[in-house]
Order: sequence, then structure tokens, then C-alpha cells
Amino acid sequence: MLVPAVMEHSLFLIEGGKPMNFEQIVPSMPFILQGIWVTLQIVIIAGILGFILGIILSLFKIGRIKVLRWIADAYTSIFRGTPLVLQLMIIYFASPQLFGIQIEPYTAAILAFGLNSAAYISEIIRAGILAVDKGQQEAAMALGVPYNKMMKDVILPQAMKNILPALMNEFITLTKESAIVTVIGVTDIMRRSYIVGSDTFSFLEPLLFAGLIYYVMVLVLTVAGKWVEGRMRRSD
Repeated sequence: MLVPAVMEHSLFLIEGGKPMNFEQIVPSMPFILQGIWVTLQIVIIAGILGFILGIILSLFKIGRIKVLRWIADAYTSIFRGTPLVLQLMIIYFASPQLFGIQIEPYTAAILAFGLNSAAYISEIIRAGILAVDKGQQEAAMALGVPYNKMMKDVILPQAMKNILPALMNEFITLTKESAIVTVIGVTDIMRRSYIVGSDTFSFLEPLLFAGLIYYVMVLVLTVAGKWVEGRMRRSD
């Protein structure tokens, strides 16, 4: 049964549990919101790194040099076949043993997400390149266009239009998965909500607030992706 005093303060009772009170985290909301910039920095830089490396890997996969094809396939197999959190923890916790230095948490997060994302993006771009009409490549070769220039000016621009939805989906996934950086102490949205929960001895409210932030971020990215996709289709 709800107590009148509880109802007046907008508290919701869970039978047998502790009442939810979002008022107690209001002073800490700006602190949690500051984590958005930390999350976006990691996602944007890692996304750019993954995109550049993904293009290189995709070109290796469709190229004629077997060694490069093997390297690209092995890279993709390893990073797609192991958990992202494992890759993050190896880069951060094992860096002193492997390289003799301790990589900063922020740097480790960017490296882990960038390297992991590259494996998925390379497959997306490879599929996009192979989906381009072979006549485009044959026509460019007939005109004597060098391979590098043909890829840069003819094939890749057409492939990008086809794979844009898949790339946006990967970026959205990267945004959500970035929450695992809390395991190495990066003060992103999740880490800050956990800190607030520790201070207030109530984790549900700050975690729900963090979930709302991620949900809004994903909605914004989804709308932005559809807008860009529509613009590219109208430009055809």
C-alpha cells in the first residue's frame, strides 16, 4: 500500500524493496551528463579509426595479394570471434607486460573499439564494393583509369551509398557498447552513474537515467542516419 507522504514526493514503492526516489539524484544529473562528451569522444575517434582501417582491410580482402588477404581475414576472424570486453582488458591490463608501459584508460578504450570496429566495417565495405556493378570497373579499366584512382573516385563512392545504413548501425552499436569502458575506469556515462549510485546507496535511479541518455543518443543517431541516407538518395 502506498503511504500518502510517499505519494506526495512522487515515490514509487516496490513491494519488499526500497522506494525509488529520483529527487535524490537531481543534484548529480549534471555530473552524469558530463559523461556524454567522454562517450562521444571515444565513439567518434574510435569510429574514424575503425573506418579508415576497415577500408584498408576491405581492399586487402578483395585484392590479388594472397598474404594481405590472409592477414585481413585472420584479423577479422580474431576480432569478431572474441568478446570486445576481453580485447579491451587485454589492451589495458596487459599493456605493461606486453609493451612495458601502462596505456591510459581513455587511449585503451579508443584502441579497443577502433580495432574491433574495423573488423566489422571491413566486411561491410567489402560487401558494398562487391555489390557495385562490375561494368563500372570494366569501363574504368577500359578507359585506362589506374586501380587506386578507380577505387577512390568510382567504386568506393557508389559502395558507400549502398552500405550507409549498415555503417550507421555499426556506429549505433559502437555507441551502446562503449558502456563497457567502465570496467577500466573511464568516467563515461555508465561510470558516473555507478559513482552516483555508490554515493546515494541507490543504483536503480542513476542507472535508469543513464539508460535514458543512451536511448536518446541512439534515437538522435538513427534520425541523423535516415536524414543522411535520404539526402544521398535524392542526390542520385
